[in-house]
Amino acid sequence: MLYGITAATAALLLTAVLAAVLRVPALRAGIVDRRWQRPLPVPGGIAVVSVTGLIAWTGEWTGVVPLGDGVGRLIVAAGAVALLGLVADVWRLRARVLVAGTAVAAACVVPYDETGAGGGILAVGWIVFSSLAFKGLDHADGLAGTVGVVTAFGAGACAAAEVMDGLAVLLSVFAAALTGFLMHNWRPARVGLGAGGALFTGFLLSSAAVFTRAGYALAPTVGVLFCLGAVAAADFLLVVLARRAARRGPLRRGPGHLAHRLRRLGLTTQGAVVVLGAGCFAAVLVGVLVHTGWAGEGAVLWVAGGAAVAVVVLLRIPVQQPRRTASTQVSARLRVRNG
Repeated sequence: MLYGITAATAALLLTAVLAAVLRVPALRAGIVDRRWQRPLPVPGGIAVVSVTGLIAWTGEWTGVVPLGDGVGRLIVAAGAVALLGLVADVWRLRARVLVAGTAVAAACVVPYDETGAGGGILAVGWIVFSSLAFKGLDHADGLAGTVGVVTAFGAGACAAAEVMDGLAVLLSVFAAALTGFLMHNWRPARVGLGAGGALFTGFLLSSAAVFTRAGYALAPTVGVLFCLGAVAAADFLLVVLARRAARRGPLRRGPGHLAHRLRRLGLTTQGAVVVLGAGCFAAVLVGVLVHTGWAGEGAVLWVAGGAAVAVVVLLRIPVQQPRRTASTQVSARLRVRNG
């Protein structure tokens, strides 16, 4: 208990300091997110991944909190996904490369002896989906970090209920690291999470949830996993439906996410993050209660219904497409001409 508190405190402070230190070098190196009106340096992911891995391996090396079976492999795979995302931050990799790399990493961490072959394939699909959904969730200052912190505490509670102490401590350290990052990411953001940090967050949380539900029946497991990732899943579904109707690629950047549409309703960016954070807390709470047996499996239907209603309602809210400048139009014509 004492080590967990000490480790979480150290993770929060180290991440906050490291993100601030790396901000200027990342800006000079061009490791930035250009979705905003100004280039936003994205060393937040590097700080979160580095600190989480460092503290987790310190607990394993000292023997104070052993990670447990498969958790070390999970950290390595999540780090590999984060590295792939970092490459995407620098060189703008194609979406199919991110999907393939994340799928390979997910296939290496799923506990097939407990899930079975069919369940393992579904688990790999869920991890890939959650990782990409979290990457898409990083569309507003503070949103991905807030949802990540809430989800990490929920997944950690599930791990603690299964007496997976190493995994529970890892998730608490990760939640603290994200909190340290949020000190620089709340609007107006000075540091971003980046594709590396967002993919790491989605991969780690979804894989940890799969670990805690391994061995349970498939139907209730699907319900619990959905509750733990409801906000990211709803955002991804909303974007896919909207862009399919507009005949645009579902993985292309642009407006149309949850926070964008909530802002069109009159909420500020901070207000939209608070609303989505509250929704995430409610969904995660239901997932934890169902996992621990304090609520029936039917409670998941309330979360699914709420997510579906939110998607249908917000889908009817128009969003303003980004204006194409002259330079953007010229670049588009050149891409078309060059194939």
